[in-house]
This record gives sequence, C-alpha cells and structure tokens, in this order.
Amino acid sequence: MSTRTTVLLSLALVLLAVILSLSVYGGLPLQMASHWNLNDQVDGYLPRFWGAFLMPMLTLGLLGLLMLVPRIDPLKANIAAFRNAYNLFVLLTVVFLAYLHALIVAWNLGWNHFRLSAALLPAVGLLLICLGVLLRNVKRNYFIGIRTPWTLSSDSVWEQTHALGSKLFIGCGLLSLLGAFLGGATALVFMLIPLLGCTLFLVFYSYQLYRRESRI
Repeated sequence: MSTRTTVLLSLALVLLAVILSLSVYGGLPLQMASHWNLNDQVDGYLPRFWGAFLMPMLTLGLLGLLMLVPRIDPLKANIAAFRNAYNLFVLLTVVFLAYLHALIVAWNLGWNHFRLSAALLPAVGLLLICLGVLLRNVKRNYFIGIRTPWTLSSDSVWEQTHALGSKLFIGCGLLSLLGAFLGGATALVFMLIPLLGCTLFLVFYSYQLYRRESRI
C-alpha cells in the first residue's frame, strides 16, 4: 500500500470519527465513561468534550508520528524495503483506534449491553496477528520492530529474533481471539500474560543470539 493511500484513508477515518462525535454530541453525558477495569466495569470518566474528541486527536497525532519515523530513522533505507507492509500496519492501527472510539461513543449513548473486552479483544487479536506478519519483513532500524541493544548491533541477530517474534506475536493474537469468548479478567489474561512473556523472552533470546555470534 502506498504512503499516499495510507495517509488519505487514515485521515478519512479520523474525519469520520470526528463527524460521529459531532453528530451525537448533544446526546452524550457531561461525564463520559472512558476507562474500564478488568471486570468490564467503568472506573474512569472524562468531560464530554475530551471524551468525544480525545481519541480522534490522539489518532491524528499518532498518524503524524508514524509517518515521520521513516523519514528520520538513520536506517531509513531499510524501512523503505518493507514500507508497503509498514503502511498497511499504520492503516490497521488507525482502523483499530477508530473502532475503539466508536465503542466508547456507543457505550456513552446508552448502547452498553455488551462487554467491552469481548468487543475489543478480537480487534486486538487481529492487530497482533498483523504485527506478527509485519515482523517477518522488518529490516534493522531504530524505531520499528524488536529493538534491543543486541538486535540493533547485528543483522543476523535482528533477523533471527524477528523470525521467532513473528510467530510469537501471531500466537498472542490467536490467544486474544480465544480470550474474547471468555470476557472480563480472564480474557485480558489471555492477552496480557502471553504478550508480556513473549516480549521478555525475545529480549533474552536476542541477547543469547548475540553472545553466540560473538564467540564465533
């Protein structure tokens, strides 16, 4: 996917999110639910303006940052090698945030007869699977991928770590999809614990690969 197409589609999604908030603004409560605990119970609120427009603003800011990264990375030539896959992941991230915004707005309009975790985790799972696919193609750089001192020091360590990381993140995505059927704290455990475990393991794995390579 080209960068131009990515930016245009992403901006269109942000605009749709803003239009959604504007169209229902009068029907939103003065204090909007904005955070849910592990049991799908609301435990945080924002004033109506911020509840209605903070997510689109954050999405726009994130889009700008993600578009800037390939321009300022010292290894930007490497990013160019997988730019199409990167652009697709950027767009899917914006889709995810737009979906989250729609869920929050729907909840605050009174359409709240659903478990937020059950509605959100399938999207998280798909995003993790897409991230896993992206990791297969990521070349060494300073912003995108599994960046440890050891992956950044060696192309070989980078490639081996990302080959395994791709499979692990896809597995985490599949577990998140499974967790969506459970709901509540159990569902989040299916996402958070495997994701944290995989992340820590990959840091250790990259270190071991680097030590092995240094002995050769």
